[in-house]
Amino acid sequence: MSTNTPGATPEITVVHLVRHGEVHNPQGVLYGRLPDFHLSELGRQMADRVAEHLAGRDITYVVASPLERAQETAEPTAKTHGLTVAADDRLIEADNVFEGKTFGVGDGSLRNPRYWKHLTNPFRPSWGEPYVEIAVRMMGALAAARDAARGHEAVAVSHQLPVWTARSFAEKRRLWHDPRKRQCSLASVTSFTYEGDKLVSVGYSEPARDLLPAHLVGQGKKGDKPVGKSFGA
Repeated sequence: MSTNTPGATPEITVVHLVRHGEVHNPQGVLYGRLPDFHLSELGRQMADRVAEHLAGRDITYVVASPLERAQETAEPTAKTHGLTVAADDRLIEADNVFEGKTFGVGDGSLRNPRYWKHLTNPFRPSWGEPYVEIAVRMMGALAAARDAARGHEAVAVSHQLPVWTARSFAEKRRLWHDPRKRQCSLASVTSFTYEGDKLVSVGYSEPARDLLPAHLVGQGKKGDKPVGKSFGA
């Protein structure tokens, strides 16, 4: 609950929503919510870079999806600030029927007719967890992190689709989208700033940009520099 009183300056709280670093996945499967997918060596470097980026911030709470790659991404930041990593199931990866499979038209799942029924509705989407449900749980997780760090800053580590869905919802954009145009690179930081309980701005940065594989650089519409959107007072 907000401690603001009428006429007082609203307390400012920032929740940094971080996408995890690169995952060791030599088979190239869609790992989704499967266990035992850990950060690669490069992914650990990305996690360290996030910790360096946030080292000077007033971080008082660190939370992550229960999946290993998210917990491992959160650990360096938590250690830097003398904190332990909490877990929140609402930050978990989106559910997907293609989990554990390769996804493509060559030797992937798309060549198998039994999966085509899951591709009929990109607006819900028909292949996985509805965007609306992702938005609801993610905004709940952000609110919980905000409440845990009132007047300070929090870090919450999640996954690309949940992070992008939360940002799209906050910025009042449609939730269905082209996945190739998400502005949410590996180890990126999407920062939600609150005045009391009110979300007033969203910003984006890529502290591990120089570590990204070449084909991922510039991912999204404005991936070449930090951007943000303000919602006014």
